Amino acid sequence: MKKALFITALLFVGLGLVSEAQNGYKIGDKADDFSLKGVDGKNHSMSDYSEAKGFIIVFTCNHCPYSVAYEDRIIELQNNYGPKGFQVIAINPNDPISYPSDGYEPMIERAKEKGFNFPYLVDEGQALYPKYGATRTPHIFILDNERTVKYIGAIDNATTEKKVTEKFAENALNALLEGNDPEVAETKAIGCSIKAKK
Repeated sequence: MKKALFITALLFVGLGLVSEAQNGYKIGDKADDFSLKGVDGKNHSMSDYSEAKGFIIVFTCNHCPYSVAYEDRIIELQNNYGPKGFQVIAINPNDPISYPSDGYEPMIERAKEKGFNFPYLVDEGQALYPKYGATRTPHIFILDNERTVKYIGAIDNATTEKKVTEKFAENALNALLEGNDPEVAETKAIGCSIKAKK
């Protein structure tokens, strides 16, 4: 029996259905608002979107190959769910001294190059990502209109888009739009570790 439970646990980890232990927000917590500078030079907050049904907060960056692989899918999340009331807000948590390619000017260039249709903000001082408990780029947090955390983890189950068989973020968003809690509320974020200041 113990062996069967152990094998089942391994399967769930392999499928990305178990998140890493984190010290930040948990499902059901209410997230505080923030005010962070975007690539447009303006500060952005969730309170800027008073009509929003919720938020798709994505911790991402310029240099990580996982983040780069997901850029088009993040753009599509805004295309598909922005009109339905869920606003994407991307936040770069990395220390730009450790990774100059994640600095503010390269962020501006990357946003223009890719045509980001959502705010791309910098977590100056790296104060926000520990509050969320983000550990990877990309790492996604879906909040409802009261800023209650409803989903934490990966966007989907494969870095290569053609290999995706489970769209975790879309499933969570669709459930919320139908007035339900996500069936799968937490998955393991797969990506580069966030680069903290040394």
